[in-house]
Amino acid sequence: MRGKFQWEHAVLLLALVLLTVGTYIGLAVAPPERHMGDVQRIMYVHVPTAWIAMLSLTVAFVAAIGSLWSGKHKWDAAVVGSTETGVVLTGLLLSQGMIWARATWGVWWDWDVRLTTSLVMFILFAGVLALRASVDSAERRASWSAVAIIVAYADVPLVYFCVRWWRSLHQVQSTPETVDAAMMLPLRINAFGMLFLATWFIVRRARLELAQRQVEETTLPERRSVEEVQHA
Repeated sequence: MRGKFQWEHAVLLLALVLLTVGTYIGLAVAPPERHMGDVQRIMYVHVPTAWIAMLSLTVAFVAAIGSLWSGKHKWDAAVVGSTETGVVLTGLLLSQGMIWARATWGVWWDWDVRLTTSLVMFILFAGVLALRASVDSAERRASWSAVAIIVAYADVPLVYFCVRWWRSLHQVQSTPETVDAAMMLPLRINAFGMLFLATWFIVRRARLELAQRQVEETTLPERRSVEEVQHA
């Protein structure tokens, strides 16, 4: 019997279509930037990656609160899916930023406030995943990682607002009124594409975590019986 089609696969298909269209427009249709020229075109993947990375980690923050408040497995599964997705996107964000920095600033890295806070964000949430992997008890794993995420999330607003609060090589966030419409179109298309792609990853990883939790709960009595026999 064929498995039931799950809605997130349609979301994945939509994401791939949007990213293909948005990237094509950004590379082949949108005009080059006045000062940076074609180098600026990396913006059409870099900026959406940044937006959705922070959004994914915000979802992790909300899910962590839900996990602590209710203790339900689905919230903990959402924590896993959104945190892992956010860490991957943040890693891509840093890599893309280094490529752009090399082309525009002449260096791969600068301890600019936006770069530094983004690196800290990556390290903090990767640390949450490392903490989670080191805990055997499902209950402690859920509660400890939720608390760690709530603490780590303090850096996410810093990443966004740091260019407004401190001097930075990055410009203050633009608005549709300050960006050419021909550039806003691929940016928006890719932003939605990245959003739907992240949604697919979060949902699929959460489903996998729930399935793994069910296996753990099924095999736990058997493992305890074996341990009792061995210590008898």
